[in-house]
Amino acid sequence: MKVSAQEVWLNNSRSDKWGFLAAGLGSLMVAVSICSGAAPTQEATGPIWPTKEWQTSSPEEQGMDSKELAKLVDFGTMHGFDSLMVVRHGKMVAEAYYAPSSAGIPHAVRSVTKAVISTLMAIVSKDGLLDSPSHRVLDFFDHRNIANLDDRKEAITVQNLLDMTSGMAWIQPPYGTAPSVIEMERSPDWVRFILDRPMSSAPGDSFNYSDGNAQLVSAIITKLTGMSALEYAKVKLFAPLGINEVFWPHDPQGISMGGYGLNLQPRDVAKIGYLYLRKGVWEGQELLPPAWIDKVSHATVDVHGESGLRYSNLFWALLDKHVYMAVGAYRQVIMVFPDLDIVAVTTGRADNYPLSEFADSISRSVKSDMSLPPDAAGAKLLANKILDVSTEKPTEVGLTSRMATIISGKVYRFPPNEINLKSVSLILTGSQPSYDMEIYARDATKSGRRLTGPIGLDGLYRKGELTYHGFNDRFEELPRVSVVKGTWEDDHTFVIDRLILGQGPAEQWTFTFDGEKLNVVVDGREISADGKTGG
Repeated sequence: MKVSAQEVWLNNSRSDKWGFLAAGLGSLMVAVSICSGAAPTQEATGPIWPTKEWQTSSPEEQGMDSKELAKLVDFGTMHGFDSLMVVRHGKMVAEAYYAPSSAGIPHAVRSVTKAVISTLMAIVSKDGLLDSPSHRVLDFFDHRNIANLDDRKEAITVQNLLDMTSGMAWIQPPYGTAPSVIEMERSPDWVRFILDRPMSSAPGDSFNYSDGNAQLVSAIITKLTGMSALEYAKVKLFAPLGINEVFWPHDPQGISMGGYGLNLQPRDVAKIGYLYLRKGVWEGQELLPPAWIDKVSHATVDVHGESGLRYSNLFWALLDKHVYMAVGAYRQVIMVFPDLDIVAVTTGRADNYPLSEFADSISRSVKSDMSLPPDAAGAKLLANKILDVSTEKPTEVGLTSRMATIISGKVYRFPPNEINLKSVSLILTGSQPSYDMEIYARDATKSGRRLTGPIGLDGLYRKGELTYHGFNDRFEELPRVSVVKGTWEDDHTFVIDRLILGQGPAEQWTFTFDGEKLNVVVDGREISADGKTGG
């Protein structure tokens, strides 16, 4: 697929001040519709299909309260949202992008990828390529040399993988470092690594969240279709839904990453949820079997977590809230409300907000199944909130250190280290402050990547050029734009906040200068590297 969003990215890069506002035009159009209470340009005679674009509407036209949705926009500010979307009766009633993020940016949807892999398995089943979810997993693989093989491992089914009840030993806590995922990524053959895991319990006995389970589902899709999950999705899922900009890395054997890694624009993420809301039908065509949707919406696997939280087919469900959802780290979320005919989507970078609280906020905003009288004051409040969050607010800026002149332009070089930093140079004087960092390549025979771009010293991010980065040096199609700002913490310490738009939380780099020596610490990872000036 060609990256047709590239022009948007390039246009955004031309102006730090106006680029973000231009990119947010879609959300402002929704705000105008909200504020005016304008009727849709097309009267729906049946289900609305956003294949080409989403129709917009005021909340009141869809029986929702603008003032309650304005509170939801504030909720997003408190919890580090990049974007928020609410769709009711097939129409977008609220769409907000939180600066420095903007419209037109692909987001790493993290474990929402699992829901897409699940959806593809549903299509495989519907097409008759999988006889039953009860099919044993090892039938799809050459298991003659699989380690730790026993009767329990032989009994694992596809449904066990989909329910996270395979019983294979896997260490992946809800937050923080996931040792098993790190080991998998470092292995030359991910599928073999997963299949070799010892068993910790019998299949079906207990829930244990595992990216390895989802990776095996992706591998089985490839076995059954002869295509990677990405290739199959392009034909069977993305094309029917009108999703054109997709970025999805793969493992060393070319198997699409099943547990995470997919990048989609938020508006396209909402289409996935809308397909489920419409019971697997899209433009009159049944893409998913109804029984699959029913199993997702009535999940039964107890995850021993939040009250009422259940799991099935790589989806989560809050049974007491009558919602089910796909959930990724930093709250990439698709939440489906079948009773209310609503899909809500969030992408984020900073927080894991309470899912039940978010569901309650959506439910409170619904006042009727019919249109409500226009609410000019509420509509204006919501439109202003959406506009406000799209405008970046400057953070506090300290005094400029005398070190700025001393260190500007110097190149500091580092021996091999945990953060793979090879060299760094900062220019913190003049009209165009900037940074230039070189990263050691994982493969010693290759050149490392360079991270370069402007730095905002006024409390506002500055946007770098569009670049293409890969996952573990294997995937070179993902467009990325970094935004960076920095401030002097004290006379010898300069701190940079670097955010890759759509890719999660900001990195904080702390540079401490001591004569010809530079110490660099990457916040949150508690590791550091010391380098000396190279001229």
